[in-house]
Amino acid sequence: MIDHEVQFKKFLQKQGLKLTRNRARILEAAFSVHEHFDAEKLYDLIKADNVSLATVYRTLPLLLEAGLITRTVRIGGRDRFEHILGHPRHAHWLCENCHAVIETDLSALLPAINKEARALKFDIQNISINISGLCWKCKGGANDSQ
Repeated sequence: MIDHEVQFKKFLQKQGLKLTRNRARILEAAFSVHEHFDAEKLYDLIKADNVSLATVYRTLPLLLEAGLITRTVRIGGRDRFEHILGHPRHAHWLCENCHAVIETDLSALLPAINKEARALKFDIQNISINISGLCWKCKGGANDSQ
């Protein structure tokens, strides 16, 4: 079994739930996407397997609570997610015009963040940095979607 499947199965067992075929398929789809996704994107990937959109929406909170995915941004009225198991911490740069999401590594900022946390006697559980503005294409007028 793959690490994320083992972790999800253990989480579900603690909740008194089972790893059903549909939940396993949704988990597999979430980890097959290497970009930000929403419920509809996952559904598009697995609808041929007779998994309903409602089941996708019911499973996403379980994946969140299990620590396998995180809600990253809300764009166009939809929550976007990404799988986080084994992913380095990163910042999200959100273009307000074309809705592009660009990621950059946080390794340069982590020492300053950890220093501030120690000064505040704060135990960091999660770091989420979202920065909004205009991407270089939109700022320079090179984006056709304007």
